[in-house]
Amino acid sequence: MQADLGALKHDPGMRIPIKRYAVNDQDRVRRRYIEMGPCQPKNHKFLITNKSGRERHFCRAWFKEFPWIEYSVEKDAAFCFVCYLFKDRTKCPGGDSFVKNGFRNWNMKSRLKRHEGDVSSAHAESQEKYNMFTTPKASIQECLASNTSEYKTLYKLRLTWTLKCLRFLLRQGLAFRGHDESEDSLNKGNFLELLNWLAGNFEEVNRVVLNNAPRNCRMIHHDIQHELIKCCAQLTTKLVIEELDGGHFAILADESSDVYQNEQLAVCLRYVDKKGRAVVRFLGLAHVEDTASLTLKAAIAQMLMNYNLTFAMVRGQGYDGASNMKGNANGLKKLIMDESPSAYYVHCFTHQLQLTLVAVAKESGDCTWFFQQLAYLLNALGMSCKKMRMLRIAQAEELIDALELEEVETGSGQNQEMGLARPCDTRWGSHFRTVNNVISMYGAIRRVLIRIGKEYHGAEAVAALTVLTSFRSFEFVFMAHLMQEIFGYTDELSRALQRKDQDIVNAIELVDLTKYHLEGLRSDPGWDDFLLKVTSFCTKHKIKVIDMDGPYCPVGRPRRGFYNKAINFHRFHVDMYVGVIDRQLSELNDRFDEVNTDLLSSMAAFSPLRSFAAYDQKKLVRLATEFYANDFTSDELARLPWQLDMYISHVRRDERFKSLKNLNELSVKIVEANFHEQYYIVYKLLKLVLLLPVATASVERVFSSMNYVKNKQRNKMGDEYLNNCMVTFIEREFFNQVTDEDIINLFQQGDRKVIL
Repeated sequence: MQADLGALKHDPGMRIPIKRYAVNDQDRVRRRYIEMGPCQPKNHKFLITNKSGRERHFCRAWFKEFPWIEYSVEKDAAFCFVCYLFKDRTKCPGGDSFVKNGFRNWNMKSRLKRHEGDVSSAHAESQEKYNMFTTPKASIQECLASNTSEYKTLYKLRLTWTLKCLRFLLRQGLAFRGHDESEDSLNKGNFLELLNWLAGNFEEVNRVVLNNAPRNCRMIHHDIQHELIKCCAQLTTKLVIEELDGGHFAILADESSDVYQNEQLAVCLRYVDKKGRAVVRFLGLAHVEDTASLTLKAAIAQMLMNYNLTFAMVRGQGYDGASNMKGNANGLKKLIMDESPSAYYVHCFTHQLQLTLVAVAKESGDCTWFFQQLAYLLNALGMSCKKMRMLRIAQAEELIDALELEEVETGSGQNQEMGLARPCDTRWGSHFRTVNNVISMYGAIRRVLIRIGKEYHGAEAVAALTVLTSFRSFEFVFMAHLMQEIFGYTDELSRALQRKDQDIVNAIELVDLTKYHLEGLRSDPGWDDFLLKVTSFCTKHKIKVIDMDGPYCPVGRPRRGFYNKAINFHRFHVDMYVGVIDRQLSELNDRFDEVNTDLLSSMAAFSPLRSFAAYDQKKLVRLATEFYANDFTSDELARLPWQLDMYISHVRRDERFKSLKNLNELSVKIVEANFHEQYYIVYKLLKLVLLLPVATASVERVFSSMNYVKNKQRNKMGDEYLNNCMVTFIEREFFNQVTDEDIINLFQQGDRKVIL
């Protein structure tokens, strides 16, 4: 072999057939050939005398354009250097003259280009093998082979730390990207800044991330972040569906616009979990083009289909009172009930309560006057920081005077500073807080109004003195205390209705209890106590107390007309006090019409209050046979009466069931006592009762979270990206249960460079 290789120095065209050597020898010969390279001229033009004595002139441009040419003096022919070394002669019939016999058609330059061919030609394949042989570390096979166990370990660590940063930001609902993420930026965004902080404080993190990671595998790109976030959301929702365990559920839905003015439909599921609790879980957000009932139904159906759920599993619906939701002809309620007749609809109780307060405020002229005066007061005080500071100083002065007179007590958490936030039209709980603060801060507000009238000039002084006139009147104080009384009872009802574990039977009792207290307020003892409270307040703040037997003099309204010759007692007691309370009671009776339905009347027989005093076997049997007949077999319906008798006897004797307050506590206690297996028919009926939603407060919380996640700085978030962030942010309880290993395994199912 040494002699043959030596001969190549004189005539590269007389190469040794590579196939005569073993595989390892072939590589050595190829390497030696490559070191010598093809025989090419060094002069611009050169003269060669071949074996027969003929002279040939060659142009150097040929060898520049086709560097693979190798000339053999012995054979007076040209050969392809790369094809000679790496071409499979059995598979490539074309262009064989450049490898076996040599090329002699010197006047046909086009044959050289024809031999090169396109990217899939035999020459291109040989050239690729040549390049891979000369620079093996640049080949794809070598890159894949270099993914050793150590490389994979570092890759997984890098991916894990990226995931940990994402999980922290997802739980907090924070943004990921920064406005400027370049190396010179002082603020690269939450994600990169958090990863940089970890790398700067922990050596095990710094060893694998950012600058110490391969430039093409740093795992910090926005696409990588979005894919990991999607995996987090999918696994979180998977746990929710596993908790549902193929059972029945109720749908809670509402639509609202986000900060980018896109209409978003939020869907929540209410179901009974394995512990017997009635829970509400967020399923997802869907962007809808319009709010037509057919569009909303299609969006909900698609969302349910993504998780193998159907309308046939729905046993309850909870929406607001819009016509596209509760319409009896084409509303969303009707469309779903056509597919699932047992999917009974309940108008959101908190929404109905708000409508009663709105109706009373609009129909009563006295309530309208009071809220107008309240708006004028807020405008007069809340227009500048200077006025608000004056109010804080006045509060401190009032508190010092009260402490000197020993009218208030000191202690931790007492005598906190209060403000005058403007009430929201859609949240009547804010009206209650505003009225409470006005009554509590009455002395401080009066001081500020007087000071503004003295120190300011022009319209501001006139506005303050005008508000002060009505503010110091008996009529304003009377209406403020009346609204405080009514809002006090309705606010407690509103807070109770918004509890996540509230059941509909207990909600009905709370509505009845609210009406009972309002009726008590309307009675003569209630009027006397209320009038004494208002009179005491006026005496304390030196407000003139009117004579109830004297003529009525309106404040800020003309004396002639409707109020002419009116007596104070009739005006304040009949028109204002009794009139407003009667309107409130009338609206509560009209709005909460579910109280009188046969369905809820039958459900009330499950109530555990007062040792199951409301228990009625006939109502519960009717509930199963008439309202939920499709959910029970004929055998279960036949056995239900006897099982109900055994159940009620057992729970009345068991001490664990003595102090239960609602159906949710009853369901949990039944599971804890393992009665759900013994009385499985009764428990199935109880779960169907618990599915009916009380309020859509959970959906409202979703919209509050949406405005937090998709804010003005992140107003162009995509719909899928927003939904994934919302799922992990709202359902943090399940998100915390998802392991990093599960997320990485799901992430690796895609097209990844490194296969773990």
